[in-house]
Amino acid sequence: MNAIVCVDKNWGIGKNGKLLFNIPEDMQSFVLNTSYKPVIMGLNTLHSLPGGKPLKNRLNIVIAPEDEKLPESVVHVTNIKELSDYITKNDLVDKAMVIGGGMVYNTLLPFCDYAFVTRVDIDGNADTFIRNLDNLDEGFMFLYETPSRTVDIKDTEENIHAVSMQYVVYKNILNDC
Repeated sequence: MNAIVCVDKNWGIGKNGKLLFNIPEDMQSFVLNTSYKPVIMGLNTLHSLPGGKPLKNRLNIVIAPEDEKLPESVVHVTNIKELSDYITKNDLVDKAMVIGGGMVYNTLLPFCDYAFVTRVDIDGNADTFIRNLDNLDEGFMFLYETPSRTVDIKDTEENIHAVSMQYVVYKNILNDC
């Protein structure tokens, strides 16, 4: 299992239930890296997707309370044990991608082999954060990064900013991957 996430310079990932940034290049990378794979998300992440609908061309696995009504096309699990049993039984562990939100990332990151991070060098005034993977105490080691480049982004208020971004890969050194 791996994670894919876009973070601001403070490891913020969202604000008011939405992504911090709209970066077309990053969205293309997300689609490329998650298509035809199982994606694991929480209920709020599902609701934040366009139209609140599951992502196309992916097996959508949603962690949500038992009484939550979800689209028939998603796999509904109610806890981490059910998730683990499902992805293990269906041989999905090596293919699954964790896509959010904050609680799901912070719970599942220790079980991820790699984290694919889009790092945006701006404070997005987030209200949702993930653990700082640059902190070795979190069990991840920096593996690779692309050169920084400047991109135009829209923030949650639709303001456009020219900011530096890069893709960074971290490896979980506590997992046997």
